[in-house]
This record gives sequence, structure tokens and C-alpha cells, in this order.
Amino acid sequence: MANDEPTLFAWAGGAAAFERLINAFYDRVQQDDLLSPLFPGGVSQAHREHVTAWWCEVFGGPARYTEELGGYPAMLRHHLDLGITAEQRFRFASLMSRAADDAGLPDDPEFRAAFVGYVEWGTRLALGNSQPGAAVATEAPVPHWGWGVAPPYRP
Repeated sequence: MANDEPTLFAWAGGAAAFERLINAFYDRVQQDDLLSPLFPGGVSQAHREHVTAWWCEVFGGPARYTEELGGYPAMLRHHLDLGITAEQRFRFASLMSRAADDAGLPDDPEFRAAFVGYVEWGTRLALGNSQPGAAVATEAPVPHWGWGVAPPYRP
């Protein structure tokens, strides 16, 4: 990464932007017939904060999820045996994209390509890991997502 190239975390607007994203997402989830059953009783504030910490770390922010919340093994444990369906995975990805709009995340093609790339990768991994009896990698680092093939565009 070039020294002057911002992280996706910084480009998006830092922790406040990811907090808006996750809250907008779970507000949509709680109203969704397909995804709300995964969260009986609703989505707690603590869950929202933990997921925000995960997304911040993934996109280049502070490593709080790793340092305070158990890192990748903890995230994996939350998905084991959920039996997520392909339809739920797709709905998750769709609602996350809409939540990015709701939260006012940058809409430039380079950022959104990286953002959607992570959403696709993460939801497909969660889909596989959530199947009963799935053989999963129990130890891995929290992923650190970058710009991919399209660095930030600066006119």
C-alpha cells in the first residue's frame, strides 16, 4: 500500500461511518422476514457494537475485535450450526449494500467494489461455516480488506 493511500476504514469516514452502517443494516434486518428469525428478540446493542468493531478492523481500523472480543475464532463460533440458507446469504448481502447507502458511505465505484467484494466473500464463508457438521478452519486472523485492483480515485 502506498504511504498516502488511505485505508478503506479512513476513506469511509472511520468508526462513526461503520457504526452508522451496522445500525442501518440491523434496523433493516429486524424488519426482514427472512433474516429477523436469526435474531430472536431483536439485535442487541452489544451485538451491534461487536459487529461494528469487526467491520472497523476488517477495513483497516483499530484491531479491537481481535484484542478485546476474541478475533476470528469468536466470530466463527457465532456462525457455527446456524444453517444459513443461500437465500439468507443473498438477502444479507443485499441489505448490507442498501445499508451502505442509508449510512452515507462513499459511493465511488472503487470503494463500493471493495466493499461489495468483502460482503460477497464474508457471506459465502459464513454460509459454508454455518452448515451443521461443516469442516471449518477454527484458527485464522481477522481479514484485512484492501482496495483490490482499483485504488482510491482522486480527481
